Amino acid sequence: MPRAKRRRRQRPDPAVNREKVAKITQPLMNLPPYEVVDAERLQLIHEKSMQILEEGGIAFLYDEAQEILRAHGVKVENDVAYFDRELVMAYLAQAPSTFTWSAANPERDVQIGGKHVCFAPVVGPPFVTDLDYGRRVSTHQDLLNFLKLTQVTPYLHCSGSEIVVSTDIPIAHRHLELMYAHLTHTDKPMMGVYHTGMIAQDSIEMARLAFGKAEMDTRHYLHGIVNVSSPRRLDDRMLSMLIVYARSNQIINVTPFILSGAMGPVSILGTVAQLNAEALAGIVFAQMVKSGTPCIYGSFQSVIDLQSGAPVLGAPESQIALYLSGQLARHYGIPFRAAGAYASAKIIDAQGAYESVLSMMPSMLVQPHFVLHAAGWLESGLSAGYEKFVLDLELLGMYHTYMKGINWDEDEWAMEAILNEIPPGGHHLGSSHTMRHYKTAFYRADLFDYDSGETWQSNGAQDAAQRANKKYKEMLKSYEQPHLDPAKGEALRAYIKRRKETLNARAIVG
Repeated sequence: MPRAKRRRRQRPDPAVNREKVAKITQPLMNLPPYEVVDAERLQLIHEKSMQILEEGGIAFLYDEAQEILRAHGVKVENDVAYFDRELVMAYLAQAPSTFTWSAANPERDVQIGGKHVCFAPVVGPPFVTDLDYGRRVSTHQDLLNFLKLTQVTPYLHCSGSEIVVSTDIPIAHRHLELMYAHLTHTDKPMMGVYHTGMIAQDSIEMARLAFGKAEMDTRHYLHGIVNVSSPRRLDDRMLSMLIVYARSNQIINVTPFILSGAMGPVSILGTVAQLNAEALAGIVFAQMVKSGTPCIYGSFQSVIDLQSGAPVLGAPESQIALYLSGQLARHYGIPFRAAGAYASAKIIDAQGAYESVLSMMPSMLVQPHFVLHAAGWLESGLSAGYEKFVLDLELLGMYHTYMKGINWDEDEWAMEAILNEIPPGGHHLGSSHTMRHYKTAFYRADLFDYDSGETWQSNGAQDAAQRANKKYKEMLKSYEQPHLDPAKGEALRAYIKRRKETLNARAIVG
């Protein structure tokens, strides 16, 4: 018998999709966390971490930090701080388990902790890549483009920080224009700029101009990453930034950066014990600077290829380490930062797709609260891909649906259709239950192709990257800049002008 001709699928009206995604808000993780060890073995990791803090210590390479540590009863010798375990637990108890990350638009405020999950874009690449121009040095226009993409999508809940580096702006005052770009191109929560204490202070001052000093004193508008220089070392850049943010009531995210085999042992347990000790030391110190400082327990752990020394993203050992560190964060009651869509791949190919999923899917199993680098990451973080960015957004859309878990509403049983409408051997395509839900029943990835091979060929045989290239350009066209009070805009430009003059003069003298 001849094959029935397959009817060409009609793509839904884009306006319908926009209406649907516009209602999507910060997701809740309704699935239970995956725990790989029992309470006894988790306690053993804790004990080993306490041994590291008490006997090995953590270097604090900043005089003011050492003064704060000593004032709170920590022994400091030769720049190394030794933490008593009872003191550690006492200060950990001061860190809040949940808090609000405020946005310029209060409707976009983000909750950190509990079941809430926040996705953030990639941060830090000095290169960008797309199908039109290939790999190139990133510019300020690229930064603005990625901010616009972040503002448009419902699947990223904050605007991040330096999504890509504005290499065409002098480094001495680059952070000022970066901060201004965030304040004027998005109304989602922002991280600010936090590379050093001086830069962090500029972020604070500009945020005060935009949001008001009283608001900044009582709310958390900025969110800084403190990377521990593993093994067991916090330098003056990170510590000065931590002090500025903590004293200003802003969020501190303490994230050890460990490549096992280089900055940590090759063993999973040794790496996790060291990571835990480093994260706890930073969080405890933040509480010493200001009790009640909102903190996030961060975990950036991967392995190196011991033959070449290159980082390996998506390694199975990293996934197990992530499960353990997430379980530790829950044990301490501290919100947890999990892994994003990391990839060593240079382009969007099978390696990049596999690495990204392997890196991030475990994050969905540990009850994460903050996921940085959730979209755009390529080349081990050296490059941000335009097409990769929007393809990662499709993945985040799937994760939003995944995290909902099971809906136990009565209508979910579809008993009317099963018992009264559909006979044995029938189908549910036209049932009343299907017709009520057909627009929203399943997540639909617009950039993925579900057509027959023949239909795909007749539509141009485009691959995912080509479809993503078109998608990101459409998103940029749809961007609308949020409103900013003109007086605040003028005050920000005046501040930038004054600071540029000061920083340029300092650079000339130096």
